[in-house]
Amino acid sequence: MPPRSPASPSFPSSSSPLSSSPDSVVAALRAAGCVFAEDEARLILAAARTPDELAAMVDGRVGGRPLELVLGWAEFRGLRITVEPGVFVPRRRTEFLVEQALAQVPDASVVVDLCCGSGAVGAALAATLGHVELHAADIEPAAVHCARGNVAEFGGHVHAGDLFDALPRELRGRVDILAANVPYVPTGEVDFLPAEAREHEPLVALDGGADGLDVLRRVTAEATRWLAPGGCLLVETSERQAPTAVEVFRNCGLRPRLAVSEELYANVVVGTRP
Repeated sequence: MPPRSPASPSFPSSSSPLSSSPDSVVAALRAAGCVFAEDEARLILAAARTPDELAAMVDGRVGGRPLELVLGWAEFRGLRITVEPGVFVPRRRTEFLVEQALAQVPDASVVVDLCCGSGAVGAALAATLGHVELHAADIEPAAVHCARGNVAEFGGHVHAGDLFDALPRELRGRVDILAANVPYVPTGEVDFLPAEAREHEPLVALDGGADGLDVLRRVTAEATRWLAPGGCLLVETSERQAPTAVEVFRNCGLRPRLAVSEELYANVVVGTRP
């Protein structure tokens, strides 16, 4: 999975006392290389409950910690999604995947969020669809714990395990929307990701194998067994990988289409079970 827009490739340490004034917070963030220092300062100032907490939050951000982990949440399709250390932070571009899922199956009643991370995709789908049977799964224990909190209000169930092995067998042939935000960074390119991703997010959520499509192939190979007739699998990928991903979908018996958002730099392959 590609990273968020980087604030800076490196951050200097903060050693001087921090005033609680907005200007001093902005100055500290700007000196650290944060491109959107004013916006970040406003969020941090609103979240901090005490001067000591404010200083700790600014020090964390200046030290290179992702803003979402500093705040403890990320905004995703109007929802405040809790994020915890060791959990993949949802990207705004993935909102496009949710939009495509809703457009493809607007009356979905069974939704699965595979490789769920924080559970943001499943929560966003359930928030729009209303009463749905929602299941999410991830192999990372930290992600499972985090996702359970985020999907609880929607009655969602979160399972621990490797891809489909984690899901209840009774879901086979019933899934209307199978959203799988799989890792798709080629192994050889992981070291070139911004430090925010490399140092603060689990490798399993980033590394997609030699060409970045290993997990995508595994998911697609089994998808038709789990999808209901007319159900769809949606996977985010890169522009470079998209043609290969489309062929993988087609070879596995899905009817594929590629959806692209130039505004969000998002590429989503949608595969429908005939």
